[in-house]
Amino acid sequence: MRPCGLAVKLNRGGARTQGTRTNIMKKAILFLLVVIPVMVNAQLKPTPWQLKWHEQEFYLFTHFGPNTFTDKEWGHGDEPEDIFNPTDFDAGQWCRTAKIAGAKGIIITAKHHDGFCLWPSKYSKHTVRESKWKNGKGDVLRELSDSCKKYGLKFGVYISPWDRNHPDYGTPQYNDVFVKMMEELFVNYGPIWELWWDGANGEGPNGKKQVYDWRRFENAVRQWSPKTVIFSDIGPDIRWVGNEQGFIGKTNWNYLDTAGFKRGEGSPAMDTLNQGNAFGANWIPGECDVSIRPGWFYHAHEDEKVKKPEDIFRLYLKSVGRGANLLLNVPPDRRGRIHPNDSAALEGFAQIREKAFFRELKLGKGIPTEVNAIVLQEDISKGQRVESFVIELVDDKGQLHNIMGTTIGRKRIMTFPVIKAKTVKVRVLSSRGKAILKPHKIYRIEDRLVIPE
Repeated sequence: MRPCGLAVKLNRGGARTQGTRTNIMKKAILFLLVVIPVMVNAQLKPTPWQLKWHEQEFYLFTHFGPNTFTDKEWGHGDEPEDIFNPTDFDAGQWCRTAKIAGAKGIIITAKHHDGFCLWPSKYSKHTVRESKWKNGKGDVLRELSDSCKKYGLKFGVYISPWDRNHPDYGTPQYNDVFVKMMEELFVNYGPIWELWWDGANGEGPNGKKQVYDWRRFENAVRQWSPKTVIFSDIGPDIRWVGNEQGFIGKTNWNYLDTAGFKRGEGSPAMDTLNQGNAFGANWIPGECDVSIRPGWFYHAHEDEKVKKPEDIFRLYLKSVGRGANLLLNVPPDRRGRIHPNDSAALEGFAQIREKAFFRELKLGKGIPTEVNAIVLQEDISKGQRVESFVIELVDDKGQLHNIMGTTIGRKRIMTFPVIKAKTVKVRVLSSRGKAILKPHKIYRIEDRLVIPE
């Protein structure tokens, strides 16, 4: 920040008088004591809808479409519409599975790169309307949106601007098409809690690439639904964390500098996305996306490769436990249902998480208690301030154990080998202005789940 200048009053000869010099010094000292601390303490903070997003913590991604039936990950856009034909589609089953898992919402791939729309869009001929499913009368988004409302889940939409099927892709007219498609989503299926933009940009059916009008897209969404949070590699509301493995850095700032970058084109370095910018100009928190299977779409040969409940819990510690949100992809199978193996893993994860944090421990009267997990939280409504901290534990032999950490943010879950502790104290070592911490919570979780700090 550029320092403010101080005006100096000169006498007629051009020299400062002693009295004037003394007054100037007094004013300068007052400036340093009063003005500069205000500048240092001024912090960016989340919008009200970003703050509500932080509270969701964990929700599901569902990749579903023609790729489910062709065993592809990226379709070419020339797949016949009839290939999409789930035999026993049940959006309610998705939602019941999400509820059992403790997920707070579902984000559906309404249109992937192949251009196939899971709703009967007026602006495409490559949709569920042209498929055999329900004789062309089906609408995945309608059923999922209604089911999310029924089960009290947030409803989110992924829509790729890349379209390997649409004839207008690669021309200025396609930006009109994309805006109209998004308008259909917001008008017919809202409220949409999170909009997920994939920045992929390849060739369309005419061999051309599209110049996306991101500013127009964003302005349109803000007009239709100001409280919708928008994800892309650089926001504007939520950022990618630089990997698809479900973890964010142990140091994680909710701030990010985006000047000079374009969505999908030369985003910040992966380690920057993973840690944020310590002095970034925008509040753009991280969302950790990862699939419960090796692939993002369902493939039968991966039925025995579903992540174990313990693995999902460790991802929870590396995402939510480091101040980010966890977006776990659970792809429906060719029936249009969550596979039993995936459901079992999610239920197991929910049980592990519930058991781990069910009973908060209270230390008192000097009775040693086994401890190996501590949950810290900042009041991020005022911004993120903690730069470093230490957890001081005194064991039953009077020995002091120090566990060091950097950022806290919305939530920080510190796990470590068991210590039989008599006292636990959290001390902030450095912060930007006054740190505002919520009371910390102490737990004893299963040793096999611990990720040593």
